[in-house]
Amino acid sequence: MNTLFDKIWDSHVVTKIEEGPTQLYIDRLYCHEVTSPQAFAGMRARGLKPLRPERIYCMPDHNTPTHDQDKPIEDPISKNQVDTLARNAADFGLTHYGMLNERNGIIHVVGPERALTLPGMTIVCGDSHTSTHGAVGAVAFGIGTSEVEMVMASQCILQAKPKTMRISVEGTLGKGVTAKDVALYLMSKVTTSGATGYFVEYAGSAVRSLSMEGRLTLCNLSIEMGARGGMIAPDETTFAYLKGRENAPVGEEWEKAVAYWKTLKSGDDAVFDKEIRFDAADIEPMVTYGTNPGMGMGITQHIPTVEGMSEVAKTSFLKSMAYMGFEPGESLLGKKIDYVFLGSCTNGRIEDFRAFASIVKGRKKADHVIAWLVPGSWMVDAQIREEGLDKIFEEAGFQLRQPGCSACLAMNDDKIPAGKYAVSTSNRNFEGRQGPGARTILAGPLVAAAAAVTGEITDPRQFI
Repeated sequence: MNTLFDKIWDSHVVTKIEEGPTQLYIDRLYCHEVTSPQAFAGMRARGLKPLRPERIYCMPDHNTPTHDQDKPIEDPISKNQVDTLARNAADFGLTHYGMLNERNGIIHVVGPERALTLPGMTIVCGDSHTSTHGAVGAVAFGIGTSEVEMVMASQCILQAKPKTMRISVEGTLGKGVTAKDVALYLMSKVTTSGATGYFVEYAGSAVRSLSMEGRLTLCNLSIEMGARGGMIAPDETTFAYLKGRENAPVGEEWEKAVAYWKTLKSGDDAVFDKEIRFDAADIEPMVTYGTNPGMGMGITQHIPTVEGMSEVAKTSFLKSMAYMGFEPGESLLGKKIDYVFLGSCTNGRIEDFRAFASIVKGRKKADHVIAWLVPGSWMVDAQIREEGLDKIFEEAGFQLRQPGCSACLAMNDDKIPAGKYAVSTSNRNFEGRQGPGARTILAGPLVAAAAAVTGEITDPRQFI
């Protein structure tokens, strides 16, 4: 019996090349400003037009400033990237949601919330965190710029079929444990290369209990385990989330779609190339201590020591510790921090802002902490204001910024200064990821909120 991944993949195969890749039909191509210019240039050079322009959506997110979006972008490189995308979309007749457009935001936040991302689809974008969209039960993965051009021109891509892995998390998640903590826990166990070559299906009662926002966070981080992508079988949670959204089917079409979506699950006798199982009870709020997302630990635990490490591992580990300014074996609780970032395609959804607000409500931001609260889209921004969360933030001394990728990566104005510690709800903590010399501690929205009000790494469970 086929896995969920096999069902979607196989139904999109156009041709198979003997001893070579598969030609796969793509339902949706998302384009942002960073990985599309060369693809458009290639199309122009060959005199090509997109085969199915209605299946391509463009929006800037990486280079957009998160303040004064009504004014010209000051950084010349960012301005050029954003302007070029607008021009290319117009020239090629593609849908473009520019800055200040109510449909603009981070592409991986906008896709699901506008129901452009639907179960059973194949979805690609020139961005590794495209795996996010797998949360609705789609096959979604990041591609390179030359492949973006290939999909524009033919609505197909040449791909080797990945192996399949199922990661099951069984049981009930503990107090204060979010989907981000589940993802950081899985990365700490599977490692950043443990899922290389695989497409992961997340399963188990703990995964099924996650909201749609939580599932999007979990699938978003699949790539950080080396996986090609991650996905979750669609269920009533998925259908309730999508129903009534802007591009969702309506009426009879909706009924037909749901009937099909209900078939999108792995059979009871489905065979995966690899199976791993975890217990939800073992997961607590998490933080990273190193310079890759797999270097994570429970917030009450201690950084590992070098005991038992190979010489190669030890060298890499100690280099990481030197960069972070941490000692092997130490606890991070009480460690002073400088910045807090809530946002990104990992944790920039309404639920993340609700979680953050639940901790900061009635409290005050620590004086020395600079906090950037950045909605993942204008829709999230509107929800924040409708629910009065902006007032809670304001009273606690926080300011809401405008949508964009922001401090997830140092491609816009929101950079963490060298040597400063940032508790960040984003996806990567590599050296220099948030700015040259910046020190990133990845965490979920509750840990970020607790750090923002105490000014140090704090177990959020004491506030719940």
